[in-house]
Amino acid sequence: MMNMSITDTLIRERLPQHIAIIMDGNGRWAEKKFLGRISGHKKGIEVARDIVEFCREIGIGHLTLYTFSRENWNRPVMEVNALMELLERHLKNELMKMIKNGIRFRAIGNAWELPVNIQRIIKEAEDKTKNNNGMVLNLALSYSGRSEIIEAVKRIAADTKKGKLNIDDITEEIFAKYLYTADSPDPDLLVRTSGEFRISNFLLWQLAYTEIYVTDVLWPDFTTQHLMKALLDFQNRERRFGLTGEQVKPFGVISS
Repeated sequence: MMNMSITDTLIRERLPQHIAIIMDGNGRWAEKKFLGRISGHKKGIEVARDIVEFCREIGIGHLTLYTFSRENWNRPVMEVNALMELLERHLKNELMKMIKNGIRFRAIGNAWELPVNIQRIIKEAEDKTKNNNGMVLNLALSYSGRSEIIEAVKRIAADTKKGKLNIDDITEEIFAKYLYTADSPDPDLLVRTSGEFRISNFLLWQLAYTEIYVTDVLWPDFTTQHLMKALLDFQNRERRFGLTGEQVKPFGVISS
């Protein structure tokens, strides 16, 4: 169970609806400890499990974890194969827990590029959790933000050609419905570990007004206390969405 003392300083009404995390630094963590890179990925999975549970318990509605980018396929074959094995094992082990805890699982990205056995596990997890009404957990797998946008454009073009969509009716809201994250609001908070100041082709459309928090902590060392620090930082920001400070109350609530 969660230790409530670590969350008593949070303002529950001002928690982000959607947190996205770039889980960076597994390899560097392992190298610093003179371990193989796969050891870093194994530890990273343990951390991800803790963060998912913590977010569910404090009431985060949507959590998106950048798990495996499309560019990651260019890594050494042995590392990629090991990552796929870890992913398969993790999904199998966590399925019953997701069902029990009311978590709806979704994979976003180019899932057809994953090994067939993992595709089957993903479909099973999505099917068995689709009616859960707790937190939505998105795992970005073989994901590319640019690819996502191109795929959305293609689907919009196809629907326009079929007469399902009028070109003059295409708005930002309509476009968002064609993205992988159509069932989730845009992230309020993006957390990136390992101190890198870039978004690495992640949720390019969705991050337009997202608050970004970067920490030097490597992902395998990231704890719920570090996430708490990010959340407290988020709650002390004024989100203006293009307005002036006088037009908004703290935390992005428009003044009457």
